[in-house]
Amino acid sequence: MGGLEELLDQVPVLSGPRQVEELPGGLTNLNLRVRTATGDFVVRLTRSDAALLDIDRVAEHANTVAAAAAGVGAPVLDWRPDLGLLVLGFLEGRTLTDADLRDPDTIHRGVEAIRRLHAGPRFINDFDMFHRQAGYLATVRSRGFRLPAGYDAHAPRWDDVRRALAATAPPTVPCNNDLLAANFIDDGERVWLIDYEYSGNNDPAFELGNTVTECDLDEHSTQSLVRGYLGRESRAWLARVRLGALCSEYGWSLWGVIQAATSPLEFDFEAWALTRYEKAARTFTGTGFARLLEDVQRDD
Repeated sequence: MGGLEELLDQVPVLSGPRQVEELPGGLTNLNLRVRTATGDFVVRLTRSDAALLDIDRVAEHANTVAAAAAGVGAPVLDWRPDLGLLVLGFLEGRTLTDADLRDPDTIHRGVEAIRRLHAGPRFINDFDMFHRQAGYLATVRSRGFRLPAGYDAHAPRWDDVRRALAATAPPTVPCNNDLLAANFIDDGERVWLIDYEYSGNNDPAFELGNTVTECDLDEHSTQSLVRGYLGRESRAWLARVRLGALCSEYGWSLWGVIQAATSPLEFDFEAWALTRYEKAARTFTGTGFARLLEDVQRDD
């Protein structure tokens, strides 16, 4: 703790007597709650290989500022790239769970937060899972990391998904790109979105699809999410969101492969990666895959 205290001493907004506690979660950062006489803060300390995981800390900072301006993210109070830390205002509220996001009212307010983010200031970078997956795959191969069995067999279907989504791509919007339940904070009146480590302008359907798969939303909840976002029913958008979920699963599984081989954390990244890959494999080989590629082309 001595080394940590010395680090925090270098940040003026955190000066003086303080209480420090570690916040749960955070597989690439150490997240701390720091209470001082002047305020309550969250400090995000880098503890991952940003280059291997393709994390742009400059973009993370700038996009976090933009999310705060959109009224959906925590205020940024300091950024010290020399120390590897970002200081945010603490958001009072409850971290949501997967079960929370299956509740119709919570989904509605969560969608409102996503819409505020997507309507907010453009981010300074772009995010494309097809590009990122290719980069992660190159890293896995060059480092000799172990791919899930059968991963490469789905490459032709992955290309089919890329072409189908590109043919009907909507304008990109500022996206968090990692909206698992733990990144939704509910203060009782509104929902906030946190953690912009992988943020960038992207297809909004990827954002929704990532939440669908990370929160294990069922068919009814997925339809509610899409209807709440669009304000109407759309078979084409429902297919696009499901394909966004597939992209999330197939691409982020490689993130887990890299973490399994390199992270010092005591966390089962291999199981994390395999869970997502197996979801993707079931969709790639399922009887409904061809229909998704057809439906996403619909004009409805």
